[in-house]
Amino acid sequence: MSLERTLALAAALTLPLQAVAADDPLKVGFVYVGPIGDHGWSYQHDQGRKELEAHFGDKVQTTYVENVNEGADAERTIRRLAQAGNDVIFTTSFGFMNATERVAADYPDKTFLHATGYKQAENLGTYLSVTYEGRYVTGTAAGLVTESNVLGYIASFPIPEVIRDINATYLGAKAVNPDIELKVVWVNTWFDPAKEADAANTLMDQGADVIIQHTDSPAPLLAAQKRGVWGVGQASDMSHFAPEAHLLSVVNHWGPYYIDTVQAVMDGNWEPADYWGGISDDVIQIKEINAKLTDEQRAKVEGVITAIKSGEFHPFTGPINDQGGTERVAEGATMTREELATMDWYVEGMTATIPK
Repeated sequence: MSLERTLALAAALTLPLQAVAADDPLKVGFVYVGPIGDHGWSYQHDQGRKELEAHFGDKVQTTYVENVNEGADAERTIRRLAQAGNDVIFTTSFGFMNATERVAADYPDKTFLHATGYKQAENLGTYLSVTYEGRYVTGTAAGLVTESNVLGYIASFPIPEVIRDINATYLGAKAVNPDIELKVVWVNTWFDPAKEADAANTLMDQGADVIIQHTDSPAPLLAAQKRGVWGVGQASDMSHFAPEAHLLSVVNHWGPYYIDTVQAVMDGNWEPADYWGGISDDVIQIKEINAKLTDEQRAKVEGVITAIKSGEFHPFTGPINDQGGTERVAEGATMTREELATMDWYVEGMTATIPK
């Protein structure tokens, strides 16, 4: 066989294989710390996954793994997804950070995105929703409706994301109610309905008449309605669980980010970045503000939303002192992403302590 005929045959045999490869769907994997039925954080990430599927149709094939423990289980799960041929892998909890970094180093041809962390590489980016914007709005609404001037916050783990959200809640409330006190109960879990309900009841026993949570089940909201106080929905719209108690929900809308990221990978122009999506990006949404608020109260809440969305106002613009009275943010200055990402202190006026 001549050399020319050999080359022509090889080219002909290669064409069908290339066509099949081009038609293969992009495989996208998701790792969730909780169940998709938590109606909170993991539920909303899964809603984003469904938006991704709806947008791309048969151009993508998604897989998810729920209830993944942070630590060795996370690394095994992420590695299995890489070995299974997933081209893009989203890991959606702070505690997955080190595991994601290790697996990404072993699979340089795949793209990894880690939610709420800070470690990056050539094939590893980070992303988060700017929940502190929603918490500031929450604090504003809570400070307006409270009668006891005591707010209760159910906190998951003492990581910067949770600490800055507690601070934002307090600052928002303090701006409209100088007599406010914010009590905090740490539960050391993202999802445990029984623990969350117990924490809510503990806070209500201490006088809190608005319950705010950084955990993922509707149990605190249900406990609030049972005792006739206000509650705030976490990550998804929780108004239908306890409509009488529901003050508002701070909703994480992940679909746009997942769609844009996967499109960038498909187009070959994805680059690692530290994405922060907030109210102006529609990644943070304020849903179902209770109709029982007065027109004046609603106007104040919506005014804060508008100011944050337009960029006119940032919740962490100084002057801001820490709990000990030391200036952390000068008057007129705004905290940088790096400063916010490492926040490990409470603002002045907070009486709670941060666990070590």
